[in-house]
Order: sequence, then C-alpha cells, then structure tokens
Amino acid sequence: MFTFFWTTVLFSLMAFNTYTVESALGRPFCSREFCITFNEGEVTAEAGLCVVIPCSFTTPDAFTPKNIVWFKCESWKWKCWESEIIFHNNRNKVRSEFLGRVSLLDPDVGQRNCSIMINDLTTSDSGSYELKVNGLYYGNAEGFVFGQRTTVSVKDLNQRPTVTNPPLTEGQQANLTCTAPGLCSGSPPKITWMWRGKEENESMIGNITALRTENLTAVTQRHSSTLTFIPSAEHHNSNITCKVSFTGDITTEETLILKVNYKRKPHITGNTTVKEGDTLNLTCSIDSFPQSLVVWTKHSPSGIHLHNDTGSATLVVSNVTAEDSGQYFCTAIHLGSMVSVSADVKVTWFSEILEGSGCVLQSMLLTCVCIAKGFPLPTITWPLLKDHSKYSVINTVSNHTVNTTVTISLEQHQNISVECFSSHENGEAQKNLTVQQDVLEKEDIQSKRISKTVFRLEVIVAFLIGVLLSAIICCVAQKCNRKPLKIPANVHETLKMVPPDGPMINDGQAVQNDKSNDQEAAENGAVAAERCSSDVSNGPKDVQYASINFSVLRRRREREEAKERGSTLTEYAEIQTEAKEQRKDDSKEASETMEGKEEDLMTEHCAEIKHCVSEKQGEVDAVYSTVKDILDE
Repeated sequence: MFTFFWTTVLFSLMAFNTYTVESALGRPFCSREFCITFNEGEVTAEAGLCVVIPCSFTTPDAFTPKNIVWFKCESWKWKCWESEIIFHNNRNKVRSEFLGRVSLLDPDVGQRNCSIMINDLTTSDSGSYELKVNGLYYGNAEGFVFGQRTTVSVKDLNQRPTVTNPPLTEGQQANLTCTAPGLCSGSPPKITWMWRGKEENESMIGNITALRTENLTAVTQRHSSTLTFIPSAEHHNSNITCKVSFTGDITTEETLILKVNYKRKPHITGNTTVKEGDTLNLTCSIDSFPQSLVVWTKHSPSGIHLHNDTGSATLVVSNVTAEDSGQYFCTAIHLGSMVSVSADVKVTWFSEILEGSGCVLQSMLLTCVCIAKGFPLPTITWPLLKDHSKYSVINTVSNHTVNTTVTISLEQHQNISVECFSSHENGEAQKNLTVQQDVLEKEDIQSKRISKTVFRLEVIVAFLIGVLLSAIICCVAQKCNRKPLKIPANVHETLKMVPPDGPMINDGQAVQNDKSNDQEAAENGAVAAERCSSDVSNGPKDVQYASINFSVLRRRREREEAKERGSTLTEYAEIQTEAKEQRKDDSKEASETMEGKEEDLMTEHCAEIKHCVSEKQGEVDAVYSTVKDILDE
C-alpha cells in the first residue's frame, strides 16, 4: 500500500512537470540478491526547479536496511568516494552545495523506496548518481553499493509561470493569479508583477498579495501570487508580466495581454453643415472591446434605418436637399447595452428674390419690399440708399424668409431705378424692382386728368353748341327779317285782328273806333320788330312779317271776306295782344275764349323762333301777316 502511494506521487510529479523522465521505471539490476530499479535513460530537469530521482531496491531477507547514502560523481569513475556524498543521515558528510537541497521522498527506508528530490537545481547538478544501502546483514553492519547508476541532466529553465486570464470588464474588480512553475519544496521563489515592462507598485496597478505557498504533499508545494485591481480601458491590450525568481539568480516570467471589455461614447466626425446639392459624409466610430455594432438612423416617427457597420459606420448622402436636414442618431450596441449620440445636419440653401418684391410710389414717399428665402437667412442690401439720407429700413423674419422694407422720402418726382441685392454663402441674387404708383393716388390723378379733359370737352361742346345755336338763330333771324310779299292783283282784302277786348272788325271800323289803339299796337309791333332784328342781325329795322296759322278764325274770316271781296288792295291784319290784366277788365265774355286761343298760338310760335320777340308784362305785341298767308294757312 505504501509503495502504491509513492508510485502515485511520482507519477503525479511527472504530471505536474516537476521533472521529466524518458520512460517509466525499467527492469531491476541485481547483484547477490541486491537489486535496484531506476528509470531507463537519464532524468532531465531545469535549473531553478527540482528533480526527483525515482528509485526502489530489494535486499536479501537476511539484510535489514537502516539508511541510505547518495553519491554524485563523474560517470567515468567506477566508484564514487566519500567526498562526493550529497545525501546522508550525518549532515556533516554532505557536500556543502547539496546541503539542505536533497531529501528522501519516504524517510522509512524499510519501504525499500530510495527516491530522492533535489531542489534548487543548477546546471552543475548534472551528472551520475549512485546509491548505497547501509544495514545489518546477519546481525553485522554492512553496506552495499549498487553498481547501477542513474544520470541527471539539468538544462536552463524554460518553464514559465502560469497566469490566469479571467474576463475583465471596465470598472469591475478583477484578480490575476501567477503560479510559479514546479511543485518543489525547496526555497520559495520570488514572484513579481510588472506593468508594461516596469515593476509596478501597489498604488499604480492594484493590490498584490504576498507569496502564497500551498502544500500539496509532504514534499510538494505550489507557490503563487494574486494581483487585485480595477480594470479600465487604459489596461486594454496592455502587457502585464509575472516574474518568478529562483535561487541562483534564475528567473522566468510570463506576459499576459489584458483584454478589457469597455466602451466609450460614440464620436461623430464630418461636416454637419453642407450646401444644397453637395454630399453629406458623416462617420460614427466608437472605441470599445469587443467591437460594437454601429447603426445610423434619422430622427422620425418611424426611425429611418440608414446604415450599420461594426466598430465604425460612415453615412453618405449624395445630392442633399433641404429635406435632408434634421437630426441623425448614431447608436452603438455593445454586449447588450446601447449608447447613442446625435448630429444636427443643416443643409444650406438659397433661392432667388421672390415674387411680391416691388416698389410703390405714394406722393413723395417711395416704399420698396424685397423678399428672399434661404438657410441661413440671406442678407438684403439696397444700393439705392447710398444716394439718400432720409430713409428707414424694417426687417422681418418668418421661418426661412426675410422680408426687408425700405421707405425713402423723395424731394421731387423723378425716374428711380430700385435694385434689391440678396447675398448668401451659397450665392448672390439681384433684381430690379418695378416702381408702381399708389392705386388711390393714381386714381385721383386719373380722375383729375379726366375731369380736366371733361372740362375741356364741355368747353368745346359748349362752344360748338353756341356756334350751332348762333347758326340756328341767324337762320331764324333771316326768316324773320324777310321782305314783304307782293300781293296778287286779285286779292284786295285785308284782315285786321284785334285784341280780346273787342271783336274782329274791318279796316274802316278799326280806324274809326279805335284809332288810338291801332296806333299804339303799331308802335308796339314796330318796337318788337326792332328788338328782334337788333338781337339776331344787323339788317334793316323794318317791320317783320310772319305766317301765322289762324285756322281757328277761319269761319269768321270767311264771313268778313265775303263783305270785303272786290277790293284789289293789299291789306294787313293786325293782331293786338294785351296783358291778361287789361283783358280781364276790357274784353267781353264772348271774346275771352278766342283771346285765350290767340295767346296760346302766339306763345307756341314765339317758342319756335327762340323768343325772337320778347314779351313783357303790360306791353302789347303786334304781329302782322298778309291775307294771302292767312288764306294759305
């Protein structure tokens, strides 16, 4: 059972690479029933570590083993001397360079286990090792040296420490453990942590625990050191080294590249202000480990997905328009978490001067309006203002439209050319504005012009009417101023028309009864004729004649003609008209009706000749007519 235990230990040591062997224990070598078993071939080891020389022996039954002695000597020697002892119960006999370095795996020699462990190896420990067993043989003290030797070869140290590499997350505490190579029970090694090739202290990297030794078995130990720190992005991809130093200034180290899970805030690069028609080019990148998924979206109710990539994503929009302006989001997805940043994209654009721009001239005040659109807002200037000192400018802004109104006081009406100039970072525009007169003022001026024209027309029309009336009056005057008609020889009748105050009588009676009235009527008739002729012409001042319709007197006239028929002389009838006031007093009831008719006829006839003969109240107008005219009527 005990033998099985040590066999297990030996194979465990080999499993932990505390030493290497070329093969398992070989066949035994015997001499006089003393047999020893080594592994076939040489035992190899590395400097600074330890080596186990496996060994077992058997003796005759009469021999009782008490202790063992190990020698190291050159392989060419047939026997090792006392001066070459490396292990003995008596420490004084042991060579100084091996003192305390060699130990039996099993102190109980009766178990026939002669395996030893040599710690803190150096290359000088290479050589041949020989075993001697001391004991009692048939009760006598006697020692037996086995002729078979084993060879140990010590090479430079190649084994490295073992450093754990757990997942590291930024901000979360982590532990790194460095375990020295070998399971030797010799001098404990020194373990040192180095950051970026320099030995770091506690304040620079974290807390370093003291060397910890773990006893695996009675002769095996494990040496380790633990580093505790809080990882950050600064630690990512950095080198951390565990250095193990053994006796004899033998060192080994292991360097670990740290991988820290971290993420930084996404960063957007590129010009967020572009001109209309240009290309928008934005790149969103994020520093993280492992790489993040980067997604571009545009702010909208549905969240328009534009582009995605790993680690870095570039958004390209060609021929941009004003509609491409807005907020764009870059979202980085890292190990289930998301972080976003945004960029406000502004597309600058510029339009020509808009319709609605123009000028209005009212009295001596010129008001001009210029309207332009763009982003950012364009600047409107008026070159006209440099020639004027009295003006005011008002700017109003609505959305992306700027409306500039300038008011200029003019000293006199003049032909003015007004130019509006709009400047923008994307371009410039200018427009000559049309000057229009104010509608009300224009209507007023037109009204005055029309009134003036109408007045002139009225004067012309009045002049023409005057000329026409003058012509008509002249024509009428000529008719009124005509010569007396010659009476045919067979006509000898003369009618006399008397005023309403007496009946119509013949010529003889009129002369006898009312001679004074006849004379007065004749005088009045002559005055009237003179007035008419003086108003219309410069002709002779003769008595005027007129053809008068006396059809209402036809019956009476016929009766008188019968009495006066036979006369060959031309006579004249006198119509005497008096005022209504005299007629009321002097006329008879029978002649009143006839007088009214005569007056009406006189009035109508006088209207036709444009009142050639004027009537005055209290005067008597006399009109003469030939008998022939009356008969013709």
